[in-house]
Amino acid sequence: MRIPDWTPALKPQPQELVDAILARRGGALLNLDKALLWSEPLARGWNVYLKAVRTELPTSRRLRELGICTVALLTGAQYEYHHHAPDFLAAGGTQPQLDALHAFVKADPRGIPQIGSLGEVEALVVRYAAQMTLDVKVSDEVFAALRQNFDETQIVELTSAIATYNMVARFLVALGITPEA
Repeated sequence: MRIPDWTPALKPQPQELVDAILARRGGALLNLDKALLWSEPLARGWNVYLKAVRTELPTSRRLRELGICTVALLTGAQYEYHHHAPDFLAAGGTQPQLDALHAFVKADPRGIPQIGSLGEVEALVVRYAAQMTLDVKVSDEVFAALRQNFDETQIVELTSAIATYNMVARFLVALGITPEA
């Protein structure tokens, strides 16, 4: 990491904040937390907001994680992919789908993913995430396809997950945050 790991000795933070992050993380701080805790307001807001995006949205966790994995691969956020590929698999995704995502990113991330193991809806999510990540603007064609497959709430929640993890990726890459050992 390009900055030192946060510790209470280097910059004390309210214990209730540290405890809230520890509770969300299952008892251990991740490297990302050790960067965020340099700023109390940022760490506090991040913990609440990311918890909502990760665990409180009813839209398909599998599709949200697929979008997040797409962002991670396109931005080079190894930390993000390291943490979210297992979540995609745990949510019902498959290794062949991750392999297809890797192939798409390497071949032509501005193109159309091969349906194959991804399936039509999964390929659409990958294409949507790629356009959001690489171009920011999403084509009318892709958005029309989204509208055929998702309701407004699902579109908003899927979009928020992809947009949020674009922010996360940029934070991780800029600060050189790497996966835990």
